[in-house]
Amino acid sequence: MAAKQKQARLEDALTTLESLVERMESGELSLEESLKAFEEGVRLTRECQQALKQAEQKVSILLDQSQDAEPAPFNPPDNDDAGSH
Repeated sequence: MAAKQKQARLEDALTTLESLVERMESGELSLEESLKAFEEGVRLTRECQQALKQAEQKVSILLDQSQDAEPAPFNPPDNDDAGSH
């Protein structure tokens, strides 16, 4: 269930990011609104990059394991404070 939640969050972040880009490209935002949208876009981009990096690491782990290896649980780091950087 956690994987579905992460996937949904990633998809939501990508959808929001696309919407922000469209709004910014429309030229209808004020400078202040554009700066806020840009800031939100940077945060969402970092969030998406982190999710993709974790997925890449998981795939790498799965591919590197020998066929005789015992399965090990994947425990990603807790990213509750990822947006505070």
